Amino acid sequence: MVDNKRIAKNTFVLYLRMIFMMIVGLFTSRIILNTLGIVDYGIYSTVGGIIWMFSFIHGPMSSSISRNLTFEIGRNNTDRLEKVFCVSFNILALIALLTVILGETVGLWFFYEKMQIPDERIYAAFWVYQLSIISCAISILSVPYNASIIAHERMSAFAWISISDVLIKLVIVYLLVVVTFDKLIIYALLFFLAQIFNQIIYMVYCHRNFKEVKLRFFWDKKIFKEMSSFAGWTTLGYLSAVASTQGIDLMLNVFFGPTINAARGIAIQARNVIGRFSTGFQTAFAPQITKTYAAGNYEELHTLIFRSSKFSFFLLTILTIPVMIETEPLLLLWLKNIPEHTVLFFRIIALITLQESLAYPIDIAIQATGKIKKYQITVCSILLTILPISYIALKIGTPPESVFFINLVCCILTHFVRIKILAPLIRLSVSEYIKKVFLRISLVFVISLICAYLLYFAMPENDILSVGTVCISSGISSLFIIYYIGMEKIEQDVIILQLRKRLSSF
Repeated sequence: MVDNKRIAKNTFVLYLRMIFMMIVGLFTSRIILNTLGIVDYGIYSTVGGIIWMFSFIHGPMSSSISRNLTFEIGRNNTDRLEKVFCVSFNILALIALLTVILGETVGLWFFYEKMQIPDERIYAAFWVYQLSIISCAISILSVPYNASIIAHERMSAFAWISISDVLIKLVIVYLLVVVTFDKLIIYALLFFLAQIFNQIIYMVYCHRNFKEVKLRFFWDKKIFKEMSSFAGWTTLGYLSAVASTQGIDLMLNVFFGPTINAARGIAIQARNVIGRFSTGFQTAFAPQITKTYAAGNYEELHTLIFRSSKFSFFLLTILTIPVMIETEPLLLLWLKNIPEHTVLFFRIIALITLQESLAYPIDIAIQATGKIKKYQITVCSILLTILPISYIALKIGTPPESVFFINLVCCILTHFVRIKILAPLIRLSVSEYIKKVFLRISLVFVISLICAYLLYFAMPENDILSVGTVCISSGISSLFIIYYIGMEKIEQDVIILQLRKRLSSF
């Protein structure tokens, strides 16, 4: 049975965490950009991308671990849960070692031979690269611990640990301003140390709270085969994701240099601020989707997919539309200095994020079934075309924005393919999905966008008061549009009931 109370509690906790991190993140980003400068900021954004290009190695295994841990919790199989964790950690230890080897060979060759980095910054960029290799290895080893927290739905752990993480980042920003040594190297080193500290906290928490979390060498051929089979096909998905993110970033560096990477980095960071509003909601829903499938309750599974898809999109729409319209003044207010192309980069990437919010519940449902071969081959074949098509487009002289337009078109196409493949696996009606999700979100987005533009053109001046009025008014109008057009009657009744309860409590 779907635990709506737990979903609501976890969503609330994750949102508190997200708001706290967002406020500090916006503050620190401005100082970091102004302190490092556009070139060094672009170098930091890109150099680490070489290592994360190898994430297609451990990324698939991460999904497999999360899926298997959640599945066994759903079946209440404690003994097998412990075995899955032990096998997972041993596999990832080998993958971490392989990642370091690839980083120090293939990655280092690309760093020196292909990347555009000013000669005077090669030394600093090299140390950023080395710290990125170790950071990536640590992140790989931390996967089973983070997956355990999510599988057990202990979202409050993320909130409390985030407090220490954010406080450390504030200290880093202060030290970055006052130190006189190379600021790019200091920034990379301090963030590396912060990551180590953060992962130690996660590990200690898991060892103290979850019985299955034990560090010992254990090998089960059957479990390894199941996990590697799942991960094998998931590799295609991660390879396509890496190609359309880090691959594009490195390609932009080759064609345009680190300044354009800074523009993309800022656009991505601004997108991430908005995207967190959807991510927290989806993280709370994901374990319930897997557990509901494990219990064989398809009707409730459909409801979970529909609602998580719709409300993830709605949450992003409320924020994305006003920010897309007032992108330039908001970025100026945040950063003061905006690299060229940042505004258009953000607007296209924001549209991609809206589409991805619909894809996430479908991906979780597919992973829950374990039948991912056809899904990965079909979807990833489309997404893998982003990189070569983008290369051709840049080669013939198109502007850097073209790669994001290509990405957007491919992402929209793959969503319809996702639905078509998932439907028979969970007895889902495609027409029902279109009616309950796609048509409703489309109407909400179009009408909200029109209302927001009418508000924008009605403002006499483009000052801070006008920007604030447009953002707040369009957000409020979107809420009403979502309620009357986006929600079903039963969802409206639940909202009214909850509001009455809250008002009566006062």
